Amino acid sequence: MADPIAKVLIAFALLASLLLCSHASSDVPFIVAHKKASLNRLKSGAERVSVTIDIFNQGTSTAYDVSLSDDSWPSDAFDVISGSTSKSWERLDAGGILSHTFELEAKSKGVFAGEPAVIKFRVPTKSALQEAYSTPILPLDVLSDRPPEKKFEWAKRLLAKYGSLISVISIMVLFVYLVASPSKSSAKGSKKKR
Repeated sequence: MADPIAKVLIAFALLASLLLCSHASSDVPFIVAHKKASLNRLKSGAERVSVTIDIFNQGTSTAYDVSLSDDSWPSDAFDVISGSTSKSWERLDAGGILSHTFELEAKSKGVFAGEPAVIKFRVPTKSALQEAYSTPILPLDVLSDRPPEKKFEWAKRLLAKYGSLISVISIMVLFVYLVASPSKSSAKGSKKKR
């Protein structure tokens, strides 16, 4: 009879310790960072890279002394045009978001695959800085030869994608115009009554 009671007590002790461990470890910041880059070709032929890094705290406590560093852009291939590749914040509350944007100009042609940005932060219960990494970006084909876009190519794509919607809206606008605008015969009739 002692055997079933012992099994129940052991199971209860394991369940209690599991719950306590999960509760203790869940009271920390959980940093998730997303890095995205987009290319913008200027009329002068230069190409700019706009980089945005969004940092989310999905944990249950605040992260302190948050710093971002994105050193994956070599200075021989890119010039920083606006912003900087690093930034610091005092804190990131639980459920909060921080965002940082900077712009680069490409110096040379080629395919570039950037590394993840590094986010360092402090947790009050630990003395060492914690590290998190952003998502990497897809390879960018910087200053690649692109065929010139034909005039009105964007309009053709727009009509192909949303043609039926544009037709419906046009018919509705025409209907409203015909119903709402006074006709010439009713305008003549109102002049005769005067």
